[in-house]
Amino acid sequence: MNFEVTEEQKNFLDKVDRVCKLIRDYETKAYLEERINDRVIPEFGEIGMLGCPISKKYGGLGYDILTYVFALERIGREGNSLRTFFSAHISIGQMILQNWANEEQKRQYLPETTNGKSIMAFGLTEPDAGSDPSSIVTKFEEKGDNYVLNGKKHWVGNGTFAKVITTYAKGPDGKISAFIVDTNSKGYHAEEMKNKIGLLTVKNAEITFDNCIIPKKNLLGKKGNGLSVAYSALIDGRLSVAAGSIGVMKDCLEESIKHSQKREQHGSTLAKKQLIQEHLATMIVNIESSRWLVYRAAVARQKLHDYVESLKEKDENWLFLLNRENKEYSNLRNRADRLAAIAKLHATNAAFDSANRAVQVFGSFAYQKTSRIARHFLDSRAIIIYEGANEVLKLKIASLELGDKYQSY
Repeated sequence: MNFEVTEEQKNFLDKVDRVCKLIRDYETKAYLEERINDRVIPEFGEIGMLGCPISKKYGGLGYDILTYVFALERIGREGNSLRTFFSAHISIGQMILQNWANEEQKRQYLPETTNGKSIMAFGLTEPDAGSDPSSIVTKFEEKGDNYVLNGKKHWVGNGTFAKVITTYAKGPDGKISAFIVDTNSKGYHAEEMKNKIGLLTVKNAEITFDNCIIPKKNLLGKKGNGLSVAYSALIDGRLSVAAGSIGVMKDCLEESIKHSQKREQHGSTLAKKQLIQEHLATMIVNIESSRWLVYRAAVARQKLHDYVESLKEKDENWLFLLNRENKEYSNLRNRADRLAAIAKLHATNAAFDSANRAVQVFGSFAYQKTSRIARHFLDSRAIIIYEGANEVLKLKIASLELGDKYQSY
């Protein structure tokens, strides 16, 4: 596989790098004050990052998934807090609409999300349903031209200020459906979840649906097909987390090298100490082993995307075709799912390990949140949990190899 970037990609990634450097000090200040960095949306919006992998037809840049992954890798160097904003808005926000929404829904919602006037969020997790989405208890029922939702969602990234979210609820028949929800809908309430130990520039919300009225035209995909929508979103979410993890590791390594080369103890610089070099070497191995898993998963995800898009062009009943015994789709989906899970499992463990090692290299200098390393350490603890707890991903990876009858979760 060739992962070399084109001149066009390089120009875009240079813009991402420039904006990351521009907002760095603002991100630090916002993190310490535990608030949203208000420079993110206008600055990244100006270069088109808010719609990086979204079709030009809907105001995006139309880049492939690998280019988007490269951009997230760079953004990850500024921290998982910043990268999480993009994952929630794009990977498990816009990309769900691009993949599953009908044309009317795409034209209604996507353009304002790509220009930054509307930010997206994803509401799946509940107080009693985390790694097992099938156990959600949020309910919906039909009333005339509307659906009425009742229930709660937890840890919704961007949830305090998003204008549009996708969410999931069970019907009277026990089957789960997906919905597009305008956050100004009657019966919709969002409250910030506070006292987090990390991800401090991301605003997570608890969402309450109290007889929340959703027009029937906002059903996403087919009725009863919500889990398929959610699981496909999680492939993209896991890939984005893994991509950002590479950036975290790169920053931990770069900062650790600079510190170890100037800090002297016991008559020589830390960089000359063998045990410090062991930490640095492990970080380097973590980066290199993770990046190729992530890039490979991105290519597999692109192949799945291209196949589904080709079906859409051929047949307006493409959703029906995905639900039949379609071996090509099944193989492409399982491969993308498997590789995204492997990439997320490995890269997030490696990122937390690298951040932990960087703290050790810095010693007490890294024990305050004013340190970039401390923020990487705090934020990287969360990524081992969300978008599929890593323990569950191990079971998923094994069962995809063994077959459905051996599923242990």
